[in-house]
Amino acid sequence: MEFCFVLVSSKTTFMAAIIEQSIGRSKTKLHTVKIDMTPMVDLGFLLITFFIFTTSMMEPTVTKLAMPKESKDTMDVPKKGLLTALIDKDKVYVYEGSWEEALAENKLMPTNFDVSKGLGNFIRQKQQSLAALNKKDELMVAIKPLPSASYQDVMNALDEMLINNVKRYAVIDASKEEKDFVAKNK
Repeated sequence: MEFCFVLVSSKTTFMAAIIEQSIGRSKTKLHTVKIDMTPMVDLGFLLITFFIFTTSMMEPTVTKLAMPKESKDTMDVPKKGLLTALIDKDKVYVYEGSWEEALAENKLMPTNFDVSKGLGNFIRQKQQSLAALNKKDELMVAIKPLPSASYQDVMNALDEMLINNVKRYAVIDASKEEKDFVAKNK
């Protein structure tokens, strides 16, 4: 028959204990207090965790869109400086100059909001071509949301204006011809 012995410690740990110390040969005893900081550290981490989980990191914000009052005045924009973006559901059609010329020359380019190949890329190319002619300030982007475009699509287009530092842009209605073209090409 084999026996197994288990050693059980009778020493218990407390959160605070008084340790007696004797100094030199005198009979006086100094008492030092040793505090166990483990429960305090646990409480600290619990509080930090609580505040992290209950604090909202970023509140959703609403973008303010200030639209000008309707007016019968027109603004002349040079054809070389005009870039138009037809915003459809998750798709963008980009063309330069007038609608008739872009359609006749087949220069209507479908794209999306991709970082490297999307609307922002067309804006940067147009900015570079105008900067080469020393007419960087002539860039005007016309954003034309179609009825099928979502609010998020329009916000993505406006974000591209801010990202690419476009100073002049407008949100206007698409013409009947533009709507018909997009409807045919779906």
